[in-house]
Amino acid sequence: MLVDDHGRTATDLRVSLTDRCNLRCSYCMPPEGLDWLAKPELLTDEEIVRLVRVGVERLGITEVRFTGGEPLLRRGLPGIVAAAAALEPRPEISVTSNGIGLRRLAAPLAEAGLDRVNISLDTLDPGTFKTLTHRDRHADVLAGLAAAHDAGLRPVKVNAVLMRGVNEHEAVPLLRFCLDHGYRLRFIEQMPLDAQHGWTRTGMITAEEILGRLAEAFTLTPAPGAERGSAPAETFVLDGGPARVGVIGSVTRPFCGACDRVRLTADGQIRNCLFATEESDLRAALRGGATDDDLAARWRAAVRTKRAGHGIDDPGFLQPVRPMSAIGG
Repeated sequence: MLVDDHGRTATDLRVSLTDRCNLRCSYCMPPEGLDWLAKPELLTDEEIVRLVRVGVERLGITEVRFTGGEPLLRRGLPGIVAAAAALEPRPEISVTSNGIGLRRLAAPLAEAGLDRVNISLDTLDPGTFKTLTHRDRHADVLAGLAAAHDAGLRPVKVNAVLMRGVNEHEAVPLLRFCLDHGYRLRFIEQMPLDAQHGWTRTGMITAEEILGRLAEAFTLTPAPGAERGSAPAETFVLDGGPARVGVIGSVTRPFCGACDRVRLTADGQIRNCLFATEESDLRAALRGGATDDDLAARWRAAVRTKRAGHGIDDPGFLQPVRPMSAIGG
């Protein structure tokens, strides 16, 4: 098992398949994009599958989520998903995506064994979407959501980040949209993971503010009998149920004490936290002839040193050098 020195066990593996993305969301990267990883630096499909297999078969991983950048840009994604679905014991398999391309890929991914998707949608207004992402692809995201739902990738989860002076007024409309379409919405506090390092605490819409805006239109009560545990989202029942909404307060209401996640970057580095400043290289060992036992031992050693918390409130906090697009969500 992947146990750290604070007694937490990692069972949820987030695998970044690429640092590339076809959007330029302002809270992630600059309009001109970033310097992408060179192809030789990226893990091959076979290397990704092998590391996922080691994680599942030898280290107790029960959930695998493929992320990016934008994972749908990885041509081998259906094959990677199929290989993960063939493992014993079979892990739960999901993808975090911007939704562009899902109209074409939702059905093939479902056939390959994908269980569900998380799709980013920060606004219902095409103009605001273009301002935020520097791309005119709003209709493609909506089509991707519908295709995922139709392909049986349920529940379709929608992730929304509210930004002050940009889309904060859309909290209630976004929730009504998701309720009308059978999607499950989760609001996420904006985190200090942008490539520009422009994040400020005062500019962030907090979980408390989000709940306040939702309370103007809905009666919110904590979901009964459901402890948050390692889940990032706090879940609230709307108007007595059964509809629900989630709020992820990663900054102001952290869940570090029960975190069960570990991350594998597209270039083969193990990261214990989105905000980690250290990484452990599995790629070099993988390409140097390491056995599965060797890889498992290195992975265990890497997770053992996981810090107690993300440290955003510490006076000496430093934003990671890698932005979100190069880490994986």
